[in-house]
Amino acid sequence: MRKLLSLAIVALFSLSAMAQQVDLRKKINVSGSAEVEVTPDIIYISISLKEYLKDGNSKKKVDITTLENELFKAVQNAGIAKENLTVTNLSSYTAIAQKKKNPDYLASKQYRLKVTDLNKWNTILDEVDPKGIAYTNIDSYDYSKIESLKKELKIKALLAAKEKATYLVQALGDKLGSAIDIQEINNESFPQPMYRANVMMMKAESADMAGAPPAEIDFKKIKLNYQMNVVFEIKGF
Repeated sequence: MRKLLSLAIVALFSLSAMAQQVDLRKKINVSGSAEVEVTPDIIYISISLKEYLKDGNSKKKVDITTLENELFKAVQNAGIAKENLTVTNLSSYTAIAQKKKNPDYLASKQYRLKVTDLNKWNTILDEVDPKGIAYTNIDSYDYSKIESLKKELKIKALLAAKEKATYLVQALGDKLGSAIDIQEINNESFPQPMYRANVMMMKAESADMAGAPPAEIDFKKIKLNYQMNVVFEIKGF
């Protein structure tokens, strides 16, 4: 008898604990969103310099140091901080060893430049020996105030969800309570730059490269879209 009574007490406490775990609050689940499109204001450009022979004469080689100095000077003249120009291909430093093995070896070096104005980039190209430029293209781009913009959009999406929940609940004669759960959905879109020309490439082999017009670029805007799924408690008046 005592065993049966003990089992009954244990079962009663178990049921009581389960009842306490069940959320019996009335709830509403809504979503709110906010989006914006911005034009990129930071552009990352890659450029490759390569030694070449003047008139095909191996004794008249334009070395990589000369080309590199031209690039550095052009960047400074454009008012761009030197920290914005970095070497991206560490294998470029093996050129010295290659030259010892083969005097006719033509060294190359790759760089990455951060600019905020493409007009400055065109000015830089005008100051660098065009025959020493193997190629140049746009790697990627960004927006300088992206983080503050993300925060603003998330808040707007959250407030939009609250507004929706408020009028829906009030239509039923109830009052909106506190938020129980918030989930964020990120729909950021960073498309690649589109070119009016096929590619922004410069070939040293092109005889008329120096007089060629710069490639025109159409930047697709960066689209930021945030959706907030929120669960609110419904309270009666």
